[in-house]
Amino acid sequence: MLNGKNILITGGTGSFGKKFVQIVLEKYRPEKLIIFSRDELKQFEMSQRWSMRKYPCIRYFLGDVRDRERLNRAFYGMDYVIHAAALKQVPAAEYNPAEAIKTNILGAMNIIDAALKNNVKKVIALSTDKARRQAVLSSQGLPGF
Repeated sequence: MLNGKNILITGGTGSFGKKFVQIVLEKYRPEKLIIFSRDELKQFEMSQRWSMRKYPCIRYFLGDVRDRERLNRAFYGMDYVIHAAALKQVPAAEYNPAEAIKTNILGAMNIIDAALKNNVKKVIALSTDKARRQAVLSSQGLPGF
């Protein structure tokens, strides 16, 4: 299914992204596998494990889902996009609501726009259901999990 395909993962340096990259590289042979994130240190650390020399399909793109131009450039020629970039820590999102809106809401809208503009075949977005449940429980004075 992913053999010969061009795949991009936003938030690719997070815990889900690392596991996704590991599975894709073990089980498939993509044409390109782009790790898109704004964390250059985590990209460097990932490149120590999955180097472009050992895995010629892999690319590391610095960028933020808030930046439409960068997304449009990164999405060019992609078959699949996995959208895992988000602010997921409820306390941080509650303390910085405008930043959470810019990343989680406007960033998701930018993903959709860039995917449509670049004829991406499929976008898979991770659910933020856990963060939502925690926020609801927290607002009700109930402990999270």
